[in-house]
Amino acid sequence: MTEPTQPPVEADIPVPVAEEPEPVPNLPVRPPVAPMLAKPVKKMPEQDGTLFYEPKWDGFRCIVFRDGDEVYLGSRNERPFTRYFPELVEAVRAELPDRCVVDGEIVLPQGSQLDFDALQQRIHPAASRVTMLSERTPASFVAFDLLALGDESLMEAPFSERRARLEQIFPEKGRSIRLTPVTTITEQASEWFEMFEGAGLDGIIVKPGDQPYIPDKRTMLKVKHERTADVVVAGYREHKTGPIVGSILLGLYGDDGRLHHVGVAASFPMARRAELVEELKPYIAELGEHPWGHWAEQAAATVGQPAAGPATGGQRVPGAVSRWNAKKDLSFIPLRPELVIEVAYDQMEGDRFRHTAQWRRWRPDRTPESCTYEQLERPVSYNLDDILAR
Repeated sequence: MTEPTQPPVEADIPVPVAEEPEPVPNLPVRPPVAPMLAKPVKKMPEQDGTLFYEPKWDGFRCIVFRDGDEVYLGSRNERPFTRYFPELVEAVRAELPDRCVVDGEIVLPQGSQLDFDALQQRIHPAASRVTMLSERTPASFVAFDLLALGDESLMEAPFSERRARLEQIFPEKGRSIRLTPVTTITEQASEWFEMFEGAGLDGIIVKPGDQPYIPDKRTMLKVKHERTADVVVAGYREHKTGPIVGSILLGLYGDDGRLHHVGVAASFPMARRAELVEELKPYIAELGEHPWGHWAEQAAATVGQPAAGPATGGQRVPGAVSRWNAKKDLSFIPLRPELVIEVAYDQMEGDRFRHTAQWRRWRPDRTPESCTYEQLERPVSYNLDDILAR
């Protein structure tokens, strides 16, 4: 088990640094385009004669614009990813049609699985490091929608047509640009939902085949895994509006007997945030006596250093600068690790929760020492190449 790690807080998608404007390709659909989104549902929708089911890829959403040698990689935040992934720029030139706009996901395969942690490291301000990482940890692009081809915009075309046209531009298996599998069979989608998690995918996207491409609207559906775990309440961060609870820091004990930081629980009603302050007040501890007290020294060591936190080997820690938001205060109020709560989570990323966990209930019947990694469900491993071969 590694040192307690600091997960992304309230955001999983980085906002690329604002830079000089990049050339805008002269295409029928031009950047920036906000990608079409999906809203969560609890169970797999049954086929109604129009639905398409795809694996939900765990990476950075990206719309690729290519006009000859000119390539623009647009992010979900409508700022370019182009400078961070030079290897994908070359792959687009080599593997996609001369003029096209393709929606998809930037992913980083490591062996037979996706590695989101390594992907996050690719967003770096230093050009020399960008070059080095592009060679050491090259990314791939998984395509799942076609917005324009040649001089024709396909934004108003139904998804069934866009998918058929997309398949036509992938006559052979790509090297770095791949086509996502799709099915119209509900039972197969449910099978994928269980199988593919072991390769690092986090659910199923459901697309109505008769809909046009609608930017920035949640017209698709997503089915994600939800599990529960009993975790130790180890501290909290104050809300940006004042001295109420913003998020609760969660811990699990490892085989080494230490309490490891696994994520945060958030999204409380404002009245509940104020109540939690009073409920947690009796458990406030001195930082020097807290299991994570050494983080204070590490945080102090990062003052004046870049956001990547070289003093901690690239790990973010409470009180340090956020990797994606240099103005975000990540300091926390330490609590004696005596309280246990049950939270819902969708998946693990290494030894932490991939996304913000959701509070379910207090667990006064559980001891903190019983909250270990052993309780977590581990998905069966599945090979990424086998998924893309479909």
